[in-house]
Amino acid sequence: MNIFSLKYFGIFFLIISFFSFFNIIYSYYFNLLNNLSSYIFTFSITLIIGLFFILFKKYKYEKINLFNRILIVLTGYLILPATISLPYYLNIDSLGLINCYFEAISGFTSTGFTIFNDLKQLDQTLILWRSGSQWIGGLYFLFSILLLIDVFDENLKRSLTNYISLNSSEIFKQVFKIIVIYLSMTILIFLMLKLVNIRSYDAYNYSLTIISSGGFLPNNNFDNTFTTDISKIILSISMLFSFFSLFFIFNLIFFKKKNINYLSEDINILIYLLIVIALSFIFFNYDNNFLNVLVSISSSVSNIGISFEKVPKNLVFVFLLLVILGGSFFSTSSGLRVIKVLTLIKFSLNNLLSHSKPNQIYSNKLSLNKIGANITDINKYFFTIIIFIISLFLISILLTVSNLDFETSFKLGILTIMNTVNSEMYGLGNLDFYNFNIFGKISLIIFMIIGRIELLSVIILIKKFLFKN
Repeated sequence: MNIFSLKYFGIFFLIISFFSFFNIIYSYYFNLLNNLSSYIFTFSITLIIGLFFILFKKYKYEKINLFNRILIVLTGYLILPATISLPYYLNIDSLGLINCYFEAISGFTSTGFTIFNDLKQLDQTLILWRSGSQWIGGLYFLFSILLLIDVFDENLKRSLTNYISLNSSEIFKQVFKIIVIYLSMTILIFLMLKLVNIRSYDAYNYSLTIISSGGFLPNNNFDNTFTTDISKIILSISMLFSFFSLFFIFNLIFFKKKNINYLSEDINILIYLLIVIALSFIFFNYDNNFLNVLVSISSSVSNIGISFEKVPKNLVFVFLLLVILGGSFFSTSSGLRVIKVLTLIKFSLNNLLSHSKPNQIYSNKLSLNKIGANITDINKYFFTIIIFIISLFLISILLTVSNLDFETSFKLGILTIMNTVNSEMYGLGNLDFYNFNIFGKISLIIFMIIGRIELLSVIILIKKFLFKN
């Protein structure tokens, strides 16, 4: 293991220790001492490991290739949730290792599945811990995009930086921006929720869930928490923070005409979102429940997945399609990414038109992009979709073997790969993950992780292990 990976993991162990310390303070302040020892233990373990990894100097710095970076990201998704699972295991004897690890993986991958059916029976500190694990996972995902930047095409890279190959100083600059913006947006969402009179405890948990596109709800009263029209509008707007690029607001503030490419993807997906909302308002605005539908649209495009119980059941396919498309390149949402799909569709249409009008020249770039996608980028998009289809086929079969009917397996497979919580708008609000068999839980764990790494990196791993030169 090289020193970069040690320091990389060390940073996140220290972040976990910080959240452990926060839970310790919260436990003392509100006299919730039943679970205190578990947070002290987790704090001690993560602090020691984190400091050791940060201060360890035996290894020298060395340049790591793309394959090693993929392994680093994948390893983090395996070992960091193990420490996150400690408070669950130490506090609730009846859960067992698999259930605790399942809950930790679901939180760290910002999926939102939970084995806890009745949140009223949970200590407040455990709910804070569960929400915090999503926030940490969202930050880890953003960092992993930097590590896997070479997997993406050049046009998407330019929405992040002018440097196609990131050196150490540029990575440090982008990491600092990510932390500051991510934290600032979390605070902004918290303040927005406070404006509509959400109590501080709930606003804190919702802000961590929303910014990380996590989907975990801190209580069983979601419909009663957001009852007014203004609260539903604020909720919809706040969830779109996970849909657009993390740097969208930053790029708007520091906008320069020569850097229009920084904004091009977000402007394109804004147009896409407005079209979806307009069509929904025209065709699905009945029973005066459009704001409920708007919340579901915002939740689906940002891969959060939460919804009200009263959502039209005939829109399940539409919501699932929005989940599959996902959000921006550098957001905490998952999905295939809107721009990739639009570019691939345009390339396909251009190829069809070129046969009918061979003398005509067709451009593959979208209207706001200065640089069009080349054939290498198109191949990447195509392989991403192929991997998604194969992954969906496999997870659907595995879940069917786990005694779920095919429709439920198919829909749950989509949500798992896209790291989106099950809810009423997908017809899966009553799933009981606690009573899933071990095979089903392990299958979900594997595909939650696969969904959180760039799907194209799966091909690189397969090629490296199965087709060695």
